[in-house]
Amino acid sequence: MELTQKIGNWTGTHHPAWLDVVRMALGIFLFTKGVLFLKDIWALQGLLQNVNIDWNSLQLAYIIAFVHLIGGLMIAIGLFTRLAILFQIPILIGAIFFIWPGFDAQAINQMVPGGVIFVWSGSDSSAVSVEWWISFITLLLLVVFLIYEAGPWSADHYIRSYEED
Repeated sequence: MELTQKIGNWTGTHHPAWLDVVRMALGIFLFTKGVLFLKDIWALQGLLQNVNIDWNSLQLAYIIAFVHLIGGLMIAIGLFTRLAILFQIPILIGAIFFIWPGFDAQAINQMVPGGVIFVWSGSDSSAVSVEWWISFITLLLLVVFLIYEAGPWSADHYIRSYEED
């Protein structure tokens, strides 16, 4: 517990303002991604079906879209930032593993019947690798803001300073 307090104190004193702009942009990006997922929910559902998750892929697609919408908005305004990031991280980890460059969703792994397919083939699509890099960078930024939290330009900071007065 003492370590987390030390990290919290250090990040509170070493939080540049430009990092808040990056946090806001990340939140807007995630919100936009949620809107795009809702516009084409069937494409996301098809991707989830190809991954072979034993769960209703349409429900999971809606959950992913709404977590991106609500979480992205919360990250952008800096309200319960760490909680919103904790909901985003599993989705981005899944995106990194299932949009791996060279991932072939058509090939079936006979070693894991009915389970998750982790198949990487030799074919590499540039569109897939761009999506993978976007997911990877987004995950890195989420981890950074999980550590740094929201800065002085956030609703969290306003609430904390309002409670102190």
